[in-house]
Amino acid sequence: MTKLLDTGVPAALVRIVLRTFRAAWKKPWFRYWVTDAKGTPRQTWFLLSLGGLILTFGHADAQQVPPPAAQNPYLKGSEGYDKGPRGLTSYQPIAIDQPFAARMAQEVAAKPGIESEHQTLLERRYDLSDHPAQGVTMDRGKSLQEGVRVKPPAGTTWEQLAAMTPDEIRTRGLWPKGFLPLPHPIHATGGFVIPHNVIDATKRQDGRDLSRFDIDFDLPERFLAEFPPAMYLVQRPDLGDVSQGQLISIANYFEMFNGVLTPRQLEGLRLLVTPFPQQQFNATDDRKSEIPSLGASCFDCHSNGHQNGATHLAPDARPEWFRHRLKTVSLRGVDIQRLFGSQRALKTVEDFTEFEQRTAYFDGDIVTATKKGVNPLERGSQVDFMADFEEMLDFPPAPKLDLFGKLDPAKATQAEMRGQGIFFGKGKCDSCHQPPYYTDNSMHDLKTERFFKPELVNNAMEVGDGSIKTFALRGVKDNPPYLHDERLLTLDDTVEFFNLVLADKLTRQEKQDLVAFLRAL
Repeated sequence: MTKLLDTGVPAALVRIVLRTFRAAWKKPWFRYWVTDAKGTPRQTWFLLSLGGLILTFGHADAQQVPPPAAQNPYLKGSEGYDKGPRGLTSYQPIAIDQPFAARMAQEVAAKPGIESEHQTLLERRYDLSDHPAQGVTMDRGKSLQEGVRVKPPAGTTWEQLAAMTPDEIRTRGLWPKGFLPLPHPIHATGGFVIPHNVIDATKRQDGRDLSRFDIDFDLPERFLAEFPPAMYLVQRPDLGDVSQGQLISIANYFEMFNGVLTPRQLEGLRLLVTPFPQQQFNATDDRKSEIPSLGASCFDCHSNGHQNGATHLAPDARPEWFRHRLKTVSLRGVDIQRLFGSQRALKTVEDFTEFEQRTAYFDGDIVTATKKGVNPLERGSQVDFMADFEEMLDFPPAPKLDLFGKLDPAKATQAEMRGQGIFFGKGKCDSCHQPPYYTDNSMHDLKTERFFKPELVNNAMEVGDGSIKTFALRGVKDNPPYLHDERLLTLDDTVEFFNLVLADKLTRQEKQDLVAFLRAL
């Protein structure tokens, strides 16, 4: 083989020739065809037969030859050739080659091993124990988890890390694992994965089962937003929490909002709580629900117009291992936002609504959408009506803020006032998060790849994040976990992360004060 390579013959072709010949030589008819009675190869027939086999099978086989490791900038020297920078196709599998029951049985059997591997990753990265903050709750009374939960590298303190340069951290492999992109619970498959409390509530209210037989949601419930979340309306602040502690669904939306919304808004809300076919929840033989499903609704993930922690993979990247885990973003404050989607920069909420229904629901694959039952919504009425309701969703009250979104000194604590000073000063937070809603309606690239070397972790390629939308920080304590992929479990984690990324070099007291300020927003 070395001599063949020296002549300039492509390595892929050499492999095809040898693999094809070895497979054919095992067949008695092939040996009879190309050898004489003594077993000596008939030169002419041998060459013609070998050439024919290569022409017949070689082209199809070549399509499957992965790029050599030497050509893979992320896995050079690795055996993981199938996790290179380019996939074989942009499309999802369409034809299913086995009965549903058999495929489901295989995936159910594989589930414990997949979940065990992912749980091990979480425990290596985070302290997942229950440490509620004293005297601090979310809007409806749920305790807020406190403390830095990301584990620093063994033998290293946060102060030591903050004193290092990005190159030094990268070279020494000291970037905390919890600050790396967080893989999806089953990254090779992706799709909607919904927390247990949402699944249980949905079963009770309208009988639908949003559980998957191949995977369960991964993060402990204590790190998620309050459920069901409160709902506030921009035009009716006098009503307070209009959800009244209930989960808004197709079963109760009309009774709760008839007489409060206009007919147009009411129709928009109806569409937001109506289930439509989706990649994992539908009637096809490659679904992830045990029984054929009506699908998922917008509010199955955006509970009461907020979020419940449900996760999936960003639809707009290929191959699969380069797709990013995505947290369901809150719809609160849609009326003041100008970009939608955590990384997609969609320009209107109507674009976002239509994109989700037509594309994101189906992993960004329009072919799969056709197969599974896409439900095109009419832009001028249905999409517009949905946007009409979404733009009514308000942030929770912030009684310590004045008209300009700053703290009222008469109501704030000393720690909160000090934290505000850090936010607008040493912390450089206001470079992106500007009052009164604490967003600049833009995208920013944190260039996190400065701090670590790319690696494949649980089928997710850990590379830089790219541009991320500046999330509004109003009501941020009610919106855990943080960052676009849920990798930061607490506000303390978030402050520690940005302290390194922005090279703020905050003291321990300054970090605590900054957290206190964020809780007041």
